[in-house]
Amino acid sequence: MKAETKASLQAILLGGFAAGTADIISALGNQGGRVVGVMQYIASGLIGKVAFDGGGLTVAFGFLVHFGLTTIMAALFVLAARRWEILWRNPWPVGLVYGALLYVAMFYFIVPVLSAAQGWKTPQGFWRNLGAANGHGFFVGVPIACAARYFLGRRAG
Repeated sequence: MKAETKASLQAILLGGFAAGTADIISALGNQGGRVVGVMQYIASGLIGKVAFDGGGLTVAFGFLVHFGLTTIMAALFVLAARRWEILWRNPWPVGLVYGALLYVAMFYFIVPVLSAAQGWKTPQGFWRNLGAANGHGFFVGVPIACAARYFLGRRAG
């Protein structure tokens, strides 16, 4: 395997895992630690309301979906960062912006338009959205960008 490919895969996997872990801890904190409900809601994005009747299996599926999504988010970032070095050279500002853009995409397009999740309510109000976008930038975008910097930066020497 070429060194560039290996570095990219490492950045994607570590970035996806770190972002997924930070984001789910944040989400669980915001939901009072209700692991089962949160993970089943995430699973319902793909399988609909049947997720709430699935017990542990749909909780596990929710984790799989969540970490699958953050890995895809990391892959998109790493692919772009391989092309535009400025992305991995500036992980904090770029990561905050990337995470905020992901928030907008997830909360205003992907979940309400493309998912099977029932009862989705888009956050209301400027300050609430700004806080959520900043949180997503910090918990999702920055870990992905930092992983890219670490692995792609080592490749660049």
